[in-house]
Amino acid sequence: MKAIQFREFGSPNVLENVDIDVPAPRGREVLIEVQASAVNYADTARREGQYVVKTQLPYIPGSEVAGIVTEVGEDVTRVRKGDRVVAMMDSGGYAEFALTDERSVIPLPYGLDFKEAAAIPVQGLSAYHILKTLGRLQQGETVLIHAAAGGVGLLAVQLAKRFGAGKIIATASTEEKLRLAGDMGAAVLVNYTLDGWEADVLEATNGKGVNLALEMAGGDIFYKTLKCLDYFGRMVIYGVASGEQSRFYPSSLMAKNQSVIGFFLPPLMRDAELTQKTLHEIFHYVASGELKVTVGHVFPLKDAARVHTLMQARKTVGKVILQP
Repeated sequence: MKAIQFREFGSPNVLENVDIDVPAPRGREVLIEVQASAVNYADTARREGQYVVKTQLPYIPGSEVAGIVTEVGEDVTRVRKGDRVVAMMDSGGYAEFALTDERSVIPLPYGLDFKEAAAIPVQGLSAYHILKTLGRLQQGETVLIHAAAGGVGLLAVQLAKRFGAGKIIATASTEEKLRLAGDMGAAVLVNYTLDGWEADVLEATNGKGVNLALEMAGGDIFYKTLKCLDYFGRMVIYGVASGEQSRFYPSSLMAKNQSVIGFFLPPLMRDAELTQKTLHEIFHYVASGELKVTVGHVFPLKDAARVHTLMQARKTVGKVILQP
């Protein structure tokens, strides 16, 4: 089968188109013929050797796919050959076939195509639990969402509204991206590439600041976001897209009883029951029209290096999908 892998860390140029054997499922494993594979910023961090956990080489990126079950292991009971499914995995999604545990597989919801389905799991779970589980969003609170036109951002804007946020402030790098965030329900739109954007956030909150901030850029954005927190404000960190790690004095949080919280999806996914329950809830929102999935770009699998380049240059919106 065709797959994309890297054998060393580095720029998008380290991504190679390779021919490898199709894996064979054993035990509770399921083999899926991939129809759509989603791209995440975590994939670029893996490629650069900057991911939260160590990446073993060689490595095939890709943690969420949608497709058709072609084979199952001897202990599989939840799915059958021929089922249309969406699934998550630690690696291997950038390929024509992907292997994963049956506990991370759910049936493809009625009415969703493969591209839409692949766009949901990782970023849907992230947006949901960043807001609700880690961020403890309460009715009427003000939320600041950075990179609001990205995959997590667009879902977070909609879910924040669904969860009862009083005001949603969205940031993005272009007017086009800001309009998209506004269409999804953001009330205040801020271009965070302009100097002084944090003053616009404070002005939108009458100088008080926000109750909850979602931050994934790092560097200067992190420091300015801290200035935008109200008393008892929480900032959830779920990425470092800029590649710049931020350092600060924890005691600086004491004056306003603020919190900085780290979010990493894999530990949460160890709770298979919670993961399944959350995904079913998210898919219900999609099926009912309460949540819109934005597939911004679709590329052939062989163009994975180009996709990574575009993503890191902030030239993509919504979810980016690869198709074999």
